[in-house]
Amino acid sequence: MIKVAVSGALGKMGKEVIKAVTNDEQTVLVSAIDKFEVGSDIGEIVLHKENGVLISDDAEKDFTKSNPDVVVDFTQPSAVFENAKRYINLGIASVIGTTGLKDEQIAELSALSKEKNVACLIAPNFSTGAVLMMKFAKEAAKYFDNAEIIELHHNQKKDAPSGTAVKTAELMAMENECFTTGNCPETELLTGARGATAKSQIHIHSVRMPGYSASQEVILGSAGQILTIRHDTSDRACYMNGVLLAVKHVFANKDFIYGLDNIM
Repeated sequence: MIKVAVSGALGKMGKEVIKAVTNDEQTVLVSAIDKFEVGSDIGEIVLHKENGVLISDDAEKDFTKSNPDVVVDFTQPSAVFENAKRYINLGIASVIGTTGLKDEQIAELSALSKEKNVACLIAPNFSTGAVLMMKFAKEAAKYFDNAEIIELHHNQKKDAPSGTAVKTAELMAMENECFTTGNCPETELLTGARGATAKSQIHIHSVRMPGYSASQEVILGSAGQILTIRHDTSDRACYMNGVLLAVKHVFANKDFIYGLDNIM
């Protein structure tokens, strides 16, 4: 059995991970980290039955007792970098689902993971459908001159643009150096009207709205045609197959991985 800790255990994603880990035959929950409800049984809160795992707000102290094989992190963009470094330095394999990491932070975590020989997998999105959307966008990118990305999330998401949108743009940029071919010179009458500009001049537009869970639309155009690739999620349960796949990968390997697509 793979012993799993969940950091951000009381968050919406954390709760789903706890359910998934509990129901999977190859994993067992041994630790729940959160700053709320400290000392409470996480099973009572999430599973409606005791499981003996008490919520702790001190990860290092708790990990000494629970000795997890893998920690799954769905915390906050402001905390995830230091959290990830801590897991690697403690020698615990990690699956990082929290978005907001900068390129230089990912590079530092990659180097630290290799130096310590400790597995770390960072994924902007754990939905297999979203990963396929990114793959399709990368494949289509070589055939189109122009592209833009619209990502739409609930209004409680703290970072923008989404990690999925940034990763999609990075993949598309591998196939095309510039996605604004033929555009006339532009003037923004309102700052930000054209969105953020990612690699290869791909514009990313972020929408935050109650009613959305997570959606992304990649629009590609060339003379006389438009291709739209879209993925929508309606329930966070869709991410759990990907999370469990990542947990099992980092348990069995010592590598650093960025993107679920690299183990699918």
